[in-house]
Amino acid sequence: MNRSLNVRKSLLTLGVALPLLAGAGAALAQTPPAPATSPAAVPAVDPAKVVARVNGIEITEGDLAIAAEDSALQMPNVPDEQKRELLTGYLIDLKLGAKAAEAAKVGSGAEFARKLAYNRDKTLLDEYLDQESKKAVTPEAARKLYDETVKSVPSEQEVRARHILVENEDDAKKAATRVKGGEDFAKVAGELSKDPGSKTDGGDLGFFTKDRMVEPFAEAAFKMEAGQISDPVKSQFGWHVIKVEEKRNKPAPTFEETKDQVETYLARKAQQDLILGLRKNAKVERLDDKGNLVEQKQP
Repeated sequence: MNRSLNVRKSLLTLGVALPLLAGAGAALAQTPPAPATSPAAVPAVDPAKVVARVNGIEITEGDLAIAAEDSALQMPNVPDEQKRELLTGYLIDLKLGAKAAEAAKVGSGAEFARKLAYNRDKTLLDEYLDQESKKAVTPEAARKLYDETVKSVPSEQEVRARHILVENEDDAKKAATRVKGGEDFAKVAGELSKDPGSKTDGGDLGFFTKDRMVEPFAEAAFKMEAGQISDPVKSQFGWHVIKVEEKRNKPAPTFEETKDQVETYLARKAQQDLILGLRKNAKVERLDDKGNLVEQKQP
């Protein structure tokens, strides 16, 4: 997502408070995917390097970089070389069109001046917010937020369990008798269970928190101790025989796993704090259709 779009989203959500630990805690409470392998270092490109000329007007690497950030020009599924060629072609057309528009005196009217002023203000604000958010996203700030959030997030219990799912109570009782009598639970699950998602793994459901399972199943599993096997338990899916393999407190994700989320949060908060601070110190007047002042509400 490009910077301008991020900025606009931030401005549109200023009416919603962002409690620091609550916002970051929600991110840390979810187990994120494994971090991607870091890409190879890309050589720095000289923004002044000329890549094309049109009627003597130069188009540079810096111009390409700016065009690549334009939300209207995003091409996520286009290979880099083809994208570069398309952007260069677009900039050639842009220079030709702009010169033709100048010759036609398109830029001489009041409406054009208003549009130009708007786009200048928007670009200034985008750059300012980007600059200030970069100041806020430091390794020290990210680590501090992570440490504070991890401390504030309450520990949550997890269970690792296996189950055998069958259609009726009689079949569940027979399965329970077999595994309680000493037969290997994984073997019996592979033979009898109707759950296609876990049957091939010997009924293993992995670790889960209580809210991830249907209530009768979760209630039974979380009351049991490691190694215990349940009597038949009925749920909306059928009848279960459950074996608890392990119980533990859910481990917090590592700093490296949440680094991107933490940095994104810090950047957004810095942007919103900046705008709220500017509003707080500004004299803002809104007028109705008759030109009268409208009572102001606190942002």
